[in-house]
Amino acid sequence: MKRKILSLLVAAVFVSTLLSGCQKKSELTKVTLNEVAHSIFYAPMYVAIEKGYFEEEGLEIELVNGLGADKTMTAVLSGECDIGFMGSEASIYVYQEGAGDYAVNFAQLTQRAGNFLISRDLNENFSWENIKGKTVIGGRAGG
Repeated sequence: MKRKILSLLVAAVFVSTLLSGCQKKSELTKVTLNEVAHSIFYAPMYVAIEKGYFEEEGLEIELVNGLGADKTMTAVLSGECDIGFMGSEASIYVYQEGAGDYAVNFAQLTQRAGNFLISRDLNENFSWENIKGKTVIGGRAGG
């Protein structure tokens, strides 16, 4: 009888040990995301962060504004962030400099650059013909 109780007790401990491994992990994995600039093109991501969709998937997102591709790339290479949102030009520059541990682009989030044409004057019937002969100032060199 004692042997039967002992066997049942050992079996219960063994089963409870196995089942304890089936618990859902409540700890979030922290991911630091460095974006080159805040952009309307990232709106779905901002909504997902605010609505808690990443937390539902076990991720805690720390969003950092990199203030430029050069600074975002520096953050990626130094390990200051886990993911950097930027164009491919920063990766190309790092590779061309001969870096042994260069970044590799692996995704495309947008189909177009986030550039907008802005005017001082209201023009409800805009046409590209309207800017012929006018001076257009780019947001940055090469922009």
